[in-house]
Amino acid sequence: MKKIINEPGNVVPEMVDGLVRAYPQYLRQIPETMAVIRSNEDSMAGKVGIVSGGGSGHEPSHAGFVGPGMLSGAVCGQVFTSPTPDQIYEAIKAADHGKGVFLVFKNYSGDAMNFDMAKDLADVDDIEVKSIVVDDDIAVEDSLYTQGKRGVAGTVFMHKILGAAADQGASLDELEELAQAVLPNIKTIGIALHAATVPEVGKPGFELADDEIEYGVGIHSEPGYKREKIKASKDMAEELVGQLDKSLGLDSSKKYAVMVNGMGATPLMEQYIFSHDLLDLLNAKEISPAFMKVGNYMTSIDMAGLSLTIFELKEDKWLDYLNYKVDTIGW
Repeated sequence: MKKIINEPGNVVPEMVDGLVRAYPQYLRQIPETMAVIRSNEDSMAGKVGIVSGGGSGHEPSHAGFVGPGMLSGAVCGQVFTSPTPDQIYEAIKAADHGKGVFLVFKNYSGDAMNFDMAKDLADVDDIEVKSIVVDDDIAVEDSLYTQGKRGVAGTVFMHKILGAAADQGASLDELEELAQAVLPNIKTIGIALHAATVPEVGKPGFELADDEIEYGVGIHSEPGYKREKIKASKDMAEELVGQLDKSLGLDSSKKYAVMVNGMGATPLMEQYIFSHDLLDLLNAKEISPAFMKVGNYMTSIDMAGLSLTIFELKEDKWLDYLNYKVDTIGW
């Protein structure tokens, strides 16, 4: 294992410290926690707080999306491990400015349990909290850490939509209604060329031969739905678009937002090649994305691969929210 680290057990605290010291204009660390909150407290005044989080190793998610127009705070768990309820609770308290707090977390059993426990703690303090559980991964129905579909890169679209709405004054109830309307329209599927290596484990989460790829892997190296010999980018794009078409029913009369997301070790060159092939496939269906992002948004440490998210924009306002200005590290 070759990594630029010190002690494997200190990866998260040293990462969080380096992050907030490198970007003090965006973030400050909540004392005695691995949670971060906006440096600009005034930007949260009179608005619902938006808090997300999860295991570390997915950077820039989630701390990289903390800032005006997006998240109010984020909680960094240990690598691929849910943050603890007490740390989530501290983030909730810091994000609350009298209008309540909305939580966004991915569909993993540890996250669901710990974020729900934090909601109970906040209830004791009379902080109103609502939440959405993101489950955008269409690859498999049940996985190692989930009942139902996993939450993956589509979570970032949820951050963006809710952050924009909150910044424009949406109430807690309105955010809940918006999140529930948006969620069924966000679908993601991934592909891996090489698994991630957790520092404290020291070896890849699964083994692929030099000439193998795996479709449908999760962001914690969970298994996908099939392995094949490596193919050309256009063939990979055809497989992923085909699976998403089955789920969404791609139609030229509809509007879509698209995200090509690098898993951590995939060069932007390769992401843009994939985007070239993806856009050719969509153009053949007479679809031109109304919004598109290409880059690293929800990574898996050093996994080689990418994911494709397609989000059907059923309301014009959703596109406005995606284009709404933000001031964050990662967007």
